[in-house]
Amino acid sequence: MDMQVRLTQFSHGGGCGCKIAPGVLEQILAKSAPALVPKDLLVGIETSDDAAVYRLNDRQAIVATTDFFMPIVDDPFDFGAIAATNAISDVYAMGGQPLFALALVGMPVNQLPLEVIRKILEGGESVCARAGIPIAGGHTIDSVEPIYGLVAIGLVDPRNLKRNAGAKAGDKLVLGKPLGVGIYSAALKKGKLDPAGYKAMIDATTKLNTPGTRLGEMEEVHALTDVTGFGLLGHLLEIAKGSHAAARVRWDTVPLLPGAIDLAREGIVTGASGRNWTGYGVKVKLGARMGEAEKAVLTDPQTSGGLLVSCAPGAADRVLEIFRADGFAQAAVIGEIVEGEPAVSVE
Repeated sequence: MDMQVRLTQFSHGGGCGCKIAPGVLEQILAKSAPALVPKDLLVGIETSDDAAVYRLNDRQAIVATTDFFMPIVDDPFDFGAIAATNAISDVYAMGGQPLFALALVGMPVNQLPLEVIRKILEGGESVCARAGIPIAGGHTIDSVEPIYGLVAIGLVDPRNLKRNAGAKAGDKLVLGKPLGVGIYSAALKKGKLDPAGYKAMIDATTKLNTPGTRLGEMEEVHALTDVTGFGLLGHLLEIAKGSHAAARVRWDTVPLLPGAIDLAREGIVTGASGRNWTGYGVKVKLGARMGEAEKAVLTDPQTSGGLLVSCAPGAADRVLEIFRADGFAQAAVIGEIVEGEPAVSVE
């Protein structure tokens, strides 16, 4: 590619850090309600879940989702791969299996070399090939900022459908990927992310959340979501709200990308982290040893983040085995669901 072109220079915000802040989004959607809710629409907007699910018959339901954003990295192939991985993740987060995708492409065609745009699409195509699905179409527009993502369509047996609700007191919480992607992205923009850090970032953000399909088959898995733009605390709060329960996180067990906490202590964090805290911090209790850096990590927007699982205590080892089998070496039990009003505490 033309090394004079930096994709992130076109972005006012990168990756899932571009999401509208949770508090603002809640106000926007406060009075929204679908005009028609057919009985076969198993999942809609009611709990801010990862995808819509529509039942076709007793054994099959369609999973439909979309996700797109502006560049989080400058390499066009990596940007396309991250965006595609992130979009497909929502199908896995419902316990489903992806079927095909449609590309969503907005590019400043008079400012980006066509080869750069082609590389972005190739990055997305490479991930879909790994997922075993085709990109069957899509839509393109000329836009001010580069935008890329997918509509992802999947299939799930309604009996295996997992939601971001239904967690039970006593459940263990398992996180599949380490936190710190937003912090790494901020460091990259400031020229403070070394090659090893960049590799760790790409490895994490382009790793498909394939364990979701098998987790969907486990009755002991009561709730499932993926951690993206609202950070670990935000997405765990969604589970707590949907389950009418509280959650407790043990900081020492939370997996982190190498050096992420040190970067946060240097003040290298995203603006989205602060907006996240403003949106839901009133529902979070941080222990005495939790400083600003720890808070920044827990609210850090994760682009293509890991699966967050709530499962029966006796199933935690099996859940970890499923993650390990697919190469998620840092998957860990990070806390539990407890009785109480929807809230999260971190010790």
